[in-house]
Amino acid sequence: MPKDHVYQTDLVWKGNLGEGTKTYTGYSRAHEISIQGKPFIVGSSDPHFRGDASRYNPEELLLAALSACHMLSYLHQCAVAKIVVVDYRDSATGKMVETPDGGGHFTEVTLNPRVVVSRESNVETAEALHHKAHELCFIGKSVNFPVRADASIIIEGEGSNKQ
Repeated sequence: MPKDHVYQTDLVWKGNLGEGTKTYTGYSRAHEISIQGKPFIVGSSDPHFRGDASRYNPEELLLAALSACHMLSYLHQCAVAKIVVVDYRDSATGKMVETPDGGGHFTEVTLNPRVVVSRESNVETAEALHHKAHELCFIGKSVNFPVRADASIIIEGEGSNKQ
């Protein structure tokens, strides 16, 4: 039986520089995202859209959510399969295109997990579990563009890729 989960975030625009949105260039894109009991996330738009490069933008947060969701799904699958992950790092990239109407959308995201497993772990199983994690990632299953995982599996102490 499906279980429903409800999440809540709060967002407050902090960019009224005195005249609100009277002009396109007359306001800041600064905002704060909060979740009860957690630190604020300071946000803005991408600098290409008059944003503050020192703040997180929604596009970066989407990539981070996809990367984190895949990692958490993968680590769970590894624990169940007795694959011992000792280090996990990802450097995700995403491509977004602007459309003539002023909108845009992501066309693809590539996750690049670099996973270090213990010597006792089965490398082939560790590789296969990325596919399973992709199938189970809540965020990845919720987007309408391809999300790929181009993973590297490294055996602890060897430092070489086993792909």
